[in-house]
Amino acid sequence: MKTILFGLCVLLIGAVFTGCASAANPTEMTSGKMEANGKVDGAYHRVTAAEARQLLQDDPSIILIDVRTPQEYADKHIPGSRLIPNETIQGEPLAGISKDSKIMVYCRTGHRSRLAADKLIQMGYQHVYDVEGGITVWPYETEAGPAK
Repeated sequence: MKTILFGLCVLLIGAVFTGCASAANPTEMTSGKMEANGKVDGAYHRVTAAEARQLLQDDPSIILIDVRTPQEYADKHIPGSRLIPNETIQGEPLAGISKDSKIMVYCRTGHRSRLAADKLIQMGYQHVYDVEGGITVWPYETEAGPAK
């Protein structure tokens, strides 16, 4: 009897965690058709660090936004990025950034940048790139110092 109860508890716990994991899948949270490569077509584009670096090199008009805190930004950030903390992104369009601009967001691990990307898309931004894994997986140049 105890073995059966233990087994049922394990199954119940597994079901709860599986449900949470699938709900947190970023490609399921934005409307659009999922492509074979795991990205969602339309406004949201999830990119690896290597893809992000290539996009930034190929298109200098992309606006790179760090959505972490000012202290995190000061400790280490990608050169050329602007600090706009996720918490400050509300219902108003970003100052000086048109809705047809290409925007790339990153944070520490990818969670806050996904939230920021969703908010930007809801505000009407059409080209939002989210760096998967954030700065923790960014193997390229970084710098320290406060936002300018």
